[in-house]
Amino acid sequence: MRAGDNARSAGPAAEPATAPAAGIRQRVPAAVLALGMVSLVTDVSAEMITATMGLYLTAGLGLGYLALGAMDGLYTGATALLRLGGGYAADRLGRPKHVATLGYGVSAVCKLGFPAVGGSVTGLSAVVMADRAGKGVRTAPRDAMITHATPTEGLGRAFGVHRAMDTCGALLGPLVAFFILWAIPGGYDVVFFASFCIAAVGVVVLVLFVPNAAGVSAAGRARVSLRRAVSSMNAPAIRRMTLAAGLLGLMTAGDLFFFVAVQRQLGLPSQVLPLLPLGTALVFMLAAIPIGRLADRVGRWSMFVGGHVVLVAAYLVVAGSLDGWVFAAVALCLHGVFYAATDGVLMAYAGPAIPAEVRATGLAVVQTAQALARAGGAVLLGALAASLAVGTAFLVFAAGLALAAVLAATRLAARGSS
Repeated sequence: MRAGDNARSAGPAAEPATAPAAGIRQRVPAAVLALGMVSLVTDVSAEMITATMGLYLTAGLGLGYLALGAMDGLYTGATALLRLGGGYAADRLGRPKHVATLGYGVSAVCKLGFPAVGGSVTGLSAVVMADRAGKGVRTAPRDAMITHATPTEGLGRAFGVHRAMDTCGALLGPLVAFFILWAIPGGYDVVFFASFCIAAVGVVVLVLFVPNAAGVSAAGRARVSLRRAVSSMNAPAIRRMTLAAGLLGLMTAGDLFFFVAVQRQLGLPSQVLPLLPLGTALVFMLAAIPIGRLADRVGRWSMFVGGHVVLVAAYLVVAGSLDGWVFAAVALCLHGVFYAATDGVLMAYAGPAIPAEVRATGLAVVQTAQALARAGGAVLLGALAASLAVGTAFLVFAAGLALAAVLAATRLAARGSS
């Protein structure tokens, strides 16, 4: 059996046959590298907030596990519905770069809202929603531009390169936040303002250096409608893919809660909490390209499901409450491999299965299902931790995620042609 046949049998939608190795090693398109640079700069800004938020909410505002889980769910899920709007606008207008620019701009401006609302949980929630809405608007158009610019056989590698650059920013962001707070103890407002300045640079890079995507023809845009998009996504194989991604997302802990749990369960000092995302980001950055290339060869769906199996192991480490830096490093390493095997790989898998004229909308549907499920999972994890214990909550999630991975790999992953 050929490598392409293996790939096709691995997931709920047929993957294209893989090209020879030489095709996979072709040069990454300039548009992908430019978008990667935008994401790198933007993620420095975003991860400054993410790295600081857990400490800010728990130490600065004194929130408990239930409130932390709710805020984590909001942070994860506020992007969901606007992903659909951003994807549809990009397809209908045929201008994905313009829609992406709007999303990046909204997120940049929102960074100024964090110091403006002070300690108000209501105000903080509103700013988080607006900030994440900007991310929701830009994500599907950006991923559609990557898909349009890259030959199908090299999509895993292209998304791996983009996610590696993006994660380089995620690696730098917590460092910047840590040094600001080290130099200015309690200087959260300084972190938020610096985050805005860096995000603004990302918008400038996008406007000046990212080429306009060719997109689809005017005739193709004329055929874009919500009804056509829904009809395209209603194919049995794509439905199964979306359902499986959502089911796995429901048992995925949000980053804010995961890092707080690693710090508290494994006995680390609270001052290192802003640095914990560095472990995940470093592994993600180093693994994204090789895992993307491997996914092109062995099957992107198999890699996506396998990444969630790795996350089960990370949950078990946290649930075991094994004190010490070594176990914390293991948990963060597994967390980084999970992201490398799932984040861009799912988009590389889904993109070719969706018609070009509704691709941004279709990708947004998949992303929305996953984001809503993860938001629900974050709230559920917070409730379990508040009523039981953090270790028990992660043990329950490990069991649930393992079951979801089995379903995604077998029953839900049945080929549409079977």
